[in-house]
Amino acid sequence: MKEELHRINEKIRDVSQVRVVGEGIEPGVYSIAKALEMAQEAQLDLVEIVAGADPPVCRIVDYKKFLYEQKKKQKEIKSKAQKVIVKEIRFGPQTDDHDFNFKKNHAIKFLESGAKVKAYVFFRGRSIVFKEQGEILLLRFAQELEEYGKVEGLPQLEGKKMQMMIAPKKKK
Repeated sequence: MKEELHRINEKIRDVSQVRVVGEGIEPGVYSIAKALEMAQEAQLDLVEIVAGADPPVCRIVDYKKFLYEQKKKQKEIKSKAQKVIVKEIRFGPQTDDHDFNFKKNHAIKFLESGAKVKAYVFFRGRSIVFKEQGEILLLRFAQELEEYGKVEGLPQLEGKKMQMMIAPKKKK
């Protein structure tokens, strides 16, 4: 059997008093026996909400309905959270204009769809001597995408690749 998320009814032990809240119930501090009696009279469950409080906070509620409401809230929060998508665009240090424009057009589409773009120049073997060319390429790329996104940092060299992130501009 799976672990319960909250302690309910008789599982609330090791305390003598609890603060009780709920619909149609006078909020207050009651003994555990009185709180359980109140829950049984209402044909509901006594659910421990805040165990760390002094005294612990309990709610008189239908436990299954309470769990359903909790799940529903979590799902709503999750659906409202923004998911960040990162698309990568890779260049070589000697990327010519046609390839550059082709990749720039892809980046524009990515930024317009709300994704971040991670552009990087990959240096193979001895091509690492063209670090300046790579940096110039990335800065030119950022300048071309200025109206679609904003640069989150200057190009930085990490191992064999120089990279920078471009975030989409907020739509009005």
